[in-house]
Amino acid sequence: MKIANIGILFDQSAAERKKRYGINSFGRYLGEILAHAGITYRWITEIRDLNRRDTDLVLVAAAEDGEAHSTVLWEFANQGGAVISYGGLRSMASALGCLPAAPLGVGYAAANDPGARPEPLRFLRAEPWIVTGGAMKAEASGALRRSRPDGEEAGALLHRFRVGAGLIERWAVDAAETIVHMQQGAAPVLRDGIPAADGTGNVNEGILKADDEVFFDWELDRAETETGGKYFAVPQADLWRELIVRRIIRTAEGLGWTVPFLGLWPEGTRHVACISHDSDHNQDEHAESTLKLLEETGIRSTWCMLEPGYSTVVYEQVKKAGHELAFHYNALEMQGGRWDRHEFERQLEWLRSAAGIRDVTSNKNHYTRFEGWGELFAWCEANGIAVDQTRGPSKKGNVGFLFGTCHPYVPISWFDEGNRFYRTMEIGFLTQDMDLDHWADSSIVIPFLEEAAKVDGVAHFLFHQVHIHTKEKVREAFRKVVREARSRGFEFWTTRQISEWERARRKARIGGTNGRGEIVVEGAPAGAVLWIPSPDAAAGTEGVELRYGIPCRKQSVAADGRAATGLPANQVMGE
Repeated sequence: MKIANIGILFDQSAAERKKRYGINSFGRYLGEILAHAGITYRWITEIRDLNRRDTDLVLVAAAEDGEAHSTVLWEFANQGGAVISYGGLRSMASALGCLPAAPLGVGYAAANDPGARPEPLRFLRAEPWIVTGGAMKAEASGALRRSRPDGEEAGALLHRFRVGAGLIERWAVDAAETIVHMQQGAAPVLRDGIPAADGTGNVNEGILKADDEVFFDWELDRAETETGGKYFAVPQADLWRELIVRRIIRTAEGLGWTVPFLGLWPEGTRHVACISHDSDHNQDEHAESTLKLLEETGIRSTWCMLEPGYSTVVYEQVKKAGHELAFHYNALEMQGGRWDRHEFERQLEWLRSAAGIRDVTSNKNHYTRFEGWGELFAWCEANGIAVDQTRGPSKKGNVGFLFGTCHPYVPISWFDEGNRFYRTMEIGFLTQDMDLDHWADSSIVIPFLEEAAKVDGVAHFLFHQVHIHTKEKVREAFRKVVREARSRGFEFWTTRQISEWERARRKARIGGTNGRGEIVVEGAPAGAVLWIPSPDAAAGTEGVELRYGIPCRKQSVAADGRAATGLPANQVMGE
């Protein structure tokens, strides 16, 4: 068994050149995609360091699109390596028997890939190629469509070329950039968003929020529940991630290599759900009703506290019951808040003092207030907050996967910060409360759980204590979430638990094999599971399950307590 040595080429000189002209290098996000998928890789920061001695498969995240870099990549493939590029390689088009076509604006891609789901995936832009013929044989797959999922076809999603002993795979869409824009917006939040024409999403109310910059279309990307409730139905960023990982695994298989990866959750955990609360009206009786409901349902939850908060007695009850106390930063001007780092830190210090805690793991902004691009994440990481939860819906009609994901992920900075990764992780939520006139009804519960389960994400629901206290129908919606989630094998974790597991898992590193033929994993947390792609195995047999649409064998991993050695671990947070 030959484990593929994977490298990500992020040529610093190419990235610096783009930065000088105010252009982002979001291709770097390929590192986060692989890190979260549990795939071991190495960074290559100068193209002259790319060679077949220590790299089998290279993902091109940033490189000059000129003759010098093209020659290095061509020779790497010619010697038996695999090159995968996302939207680049224009200078290679002629040599590969292709002609660059006119770039596309917003459109949808159909993967048409074995194991892929049928839903078309939105993209912001694409650079398709036209095959002109010649000595090179191009294998095309997938399709690009203009403007709409059913729009005019405008080329292939990707082309694969055999070059000597290796291959080059070229995508028309920069998939990493697409994922970033889905999760973080196509631009910084500087003005009100565009409302839904049907009146279900009046995001233009004069308050800057996370959902003022959303990648998706009100008409094309929403579905309806059985009661007519509209919601963003598909975690498209997660499906792009799956498509990237699946193609890497299959490309490696075609050259005789395997790409083992760590499971997203520990042994025995099928799916994860999370419930958080925002204290808002700050009445002790609201908290007491919530504590009773949590005790009744056997749930531990995350409590986001807004100044002035509850009494000391309540905080002690919350801690004693095993719940997580978190921060609820208020930047809402009409309530005396403001978007300012010093105000953020002042309110955070209030929480630490009032609740008698120093370690605050998580934050969610009041009313999902949000400005700019990465300021919030920078404030969080500077103050030791490991998780933000702000990216979620503020309106009845934009509940669901409006940021394309239900996975914990690491945000990336704008070009002014060098497109670095923040140390703070994002765990967005799917809906606020339910069965209130101004919010979605509980018919969305099952669709949300089923979609989160399909992509092994986190089904995160927000319930305000005030509504739990005052509305029986909200309490019933809460019970429905718990009942339906448990019937589908979900476990309820706090944001702190999710963060601690994800960070521990990212420290693991997959190496070679031992004398028993098992793959060695160093630095893995207790309960970690390794999946080994096994295309000839039958899914459903003992120890074999479909992962990324590919049969994979399971190998349990013992936590040996050793630090990972050699190349840097796949953390990417704060690189």
